[in-house]
Amino acid sequence: MNGESTLVIDDNPQNLKLVRVLLLSEGYQVRTAADAEEGLRILTSFTPRLVLMDLQLPGMDGLELTRRLKCDPALRGVIVIALTAYAMKGDREKALAAGCDDYVSKPINTAGLVKIIAAHLARRPPQGAGEKSRSSLAGEVSDARMR
Repeated sequence: MNGESTLVIDDNPQNLKLVRVLLLSEGYQVRTAADAEEGLRILTSFTPRLVLMDLQLPGMDGLELTRRLKCDPALRGVIVIALTAYAMKGDREKALAAGCDDYVSKPINTAGLVKIIAAHLARRPPQGAGEKSRSSLAGEVSDARMR
């Protein structure tokens, strides 16, 4: 799946760097965001095929951001994989109910994560991923700042 576009949203700099380096080494295009607000800004002009979403983000959490993505017609086809330290009973179900396509707990098994990503990308054909302008999410960025 070389060249596939991805967005990694995680507030932990070490996790962000690890996943970024891992995906770059596998040939993926990678953008990163440290919180939901930054992720929303990136998504106004960039449509990734896949988002790796930390669920425990400052401000708006990853579950709420996933719900917003899945409600946006331009983004609902983006694959969202929860990548989180949440490991309590019921957390996987909450992530899937919010719209996540999969759930991966930390610490990250790098080989396993690469296989999961590749499997999801192979199952779902691209839907015009890449650079785009989206005014519907521009308002989301302003809304997120006010919260």
